[in-house]
Amino acid sequence: MTTVVVVRKGGTVAIAADTLVTFGDTRLGHGYEANLKMFRVGDSWIGMAGTTAHFPVVRRALASLPPDELKLHSRDEVFDTFLKLHPKLKEHFFLNTKEEDADPYESSQFTALIANHAGIFGVYSYREVFEFDRFWGIGTGRAFALGAMYAGYDKAKSAREVAELGVRAGCEFDKNSSAPFHAHTIKLKSKGGA
Repeated sequence: MTTVVVVRKGGTVAIAADTLVTFGDTRLGHGYEANLKMFRVGDSWIGMAGTTAHFPVVRRALASLPPDELKLHSRDEVFDTFLKLHPKLKEHFFLNTKEEDADPYESSQFTALIANHAGIFGVYSYREVFEFDRFWGIGTGRAFALGAMYAGYDKAKSAREVAELGVRAGCEFDKNSSAPFHAHTIKLKSKGGA
């Protein structure tokens, strides 16, 4: 599946992701297809975990929102944006929201991490939104990434260094993640970094 991480440190944020795509037991590495798991919307970078079909759908659906509805700079703004996005995913992109009968809400079927000048955020399938103070990871390699980032956070000089450490650990130990990886760094607004 993937390893995607976000990190906040020293006045910057970083987001990084591996490039492997899998189809059951088949691996489609970076040398065969671009496999970009992150995309830019406005001044934000978004990395996703889930089926490959989500990437073009979510990118296009977000880009189709009017500018006054596409806000990703606080926990509430991210929630409001993804709440407005959900009906579009169902009506225009035919999202199947069904997971389990006992689910409390319709699922958006994906997990995403967001990095921008306001911080680092996570969005989960029921539109739960988290704002992270230091770092986080998603995908099948997240446990390896989280462990590596935890161990290296205080020693690292930059957010990017921590993010790269996390993705490299995911690529090393998760069978569904592989190098090369991509990383982007953004300077935080003056309210400060971690």
